Amino acid sequence: MEPSHVDPFHIVTPLKKSPVLSTLAGTDVLMKLENIQPMGSFKIRGIGHYCQMLSTKGYTKFVCSSGGNAGLAAAYACNKLGLPATIVVPESTGQDIVQKLQKLGADVIVKGKAWDDADAHAHQLTEVPGSVYVSPFNHPVIWEGHSTLVYELKNSLGSQTPGVLVVAVGGGGLLAGLVEGMVKVGWSDVPIIAMETIGAHCLNAALQAGKAVTLPEITSIAKCLGAKTVCERALQYAREKNIISITVDDREAVRAIEKFVDDELMLVEPSCGAALAAIYSGHIQRLQQEGKLQTPHGPVVLIVCGGSGISLSQLQDFKSQLGLN
Repeated sequence: MEPSHVDPFHIVTPLKKSPVLSTLAGTDVLMKLENIQPMGSFKIRGIGHYCQMLSTKGYTKFVCSSGGNAGLAAAYACNKLGLPATIVVPESTGQDIVQKLQKLGADVIVKGKAWDDADAHAHQLTEVPGSVYVSPFNHPVIWEGHSTLVYELKNSLGSQTPGVLVVAVGGGGLLAGLVEGMVKVGWSDVPIIAMETIGAHCLNAALQAGKAVTLPEITSIAKCLGAKTVCERALQYAREKNIISITVDDREAVRAIEKFVDDELMLVEPSCGAALAAIYSGHIQRLQQEGKLQTPHGPVVLIVCGGSGISLSQLQDFKSQLGLN
C-alpha cells in the first residue's frame, strides 16, 4: 500500500515520452519528471514525509546536512510546518543555494570541505534536547517517501511493466526507495541501472570492493552525488537485486545536460546528467548488445531527478572546467 499522508508536500509528477531519447535508445523512453517537484528534485518525497512524521513527535528544531537538494527539501518542509530548520552545508555549496535556503527561513551553517564534514557537525547540533537530525538519504521513513514514485509509475503504466529503470545514485536513498516500492508493486524482476559520476561513485566502488568503502574525496563536479559512502541499505539491494552499476565521467554528464536542454527544454544538474548519460552516451544500447540487458519489452523509465544546483551560467562554468567549450 502507498504510505498514507496528510497532504504530502510532493506533487504527482508527469510521465512523459521523449521522442528523441526513444529514437536514441531504440525503444520507448518515458521520463518521470521529478525536476518539477517543489524545490526542483525528488528529495521532497522522502524528506517531506520524514519531516511531517517527526513534527508529530514533538521535535521543535530540525537539522539537516546537505550541499543542495536535501537541504532545500528540509527547509521547504519545515517552512510549511512552521518549524525552524538549520541546514549545515559544506564549503563547496554555491551561494545561490545558500540564498534559496535563507529565503525559506532556514538558518544556514557552512562547515567543512565535503558533505561528510557538514554531516558530522549536524549530528553534534542535534545533541540539544528537542532537536532532531534529518538525514539527506539514510532513513527507512525517507525511503518510504521515495517509494511513492513507484506507485505513481504503476498508476501511469497500468498493466504495462517497465523494461528497466534508470536512476542516478548519490547516497543511495532514492535507489533504496525505488527498490522497496518495486517489491511492493510486483516489479522485483525489473532491472535498475544505477548511474554515478566518477569521483562520486560510492556505490560502484563498494560493489567493486565487495564491501562499503569511503571515497577519499569527492572529485566530481556532480556535488549532489557527493556522499563518500553509500547507505548500507542501497548497497544491500545492489547486491541482492537486479541492479547494474555504471559510471560516467563529468564530461558525459555535462554533455547530457546540454543535449537535454536542446531536446526537452529542461535544465537539470550534473547529478541528473549522470542518469541521462545512460542513453546519450549509449550505455543502455551497449548493455543490450552485450546481452547484459534484455531488449526491454516494456519502456525504459528514466528518473529525471532534477536538482537546484544549476543555471545557464553554471553550465557554462562546468563546460569551461571540463574543456568542453
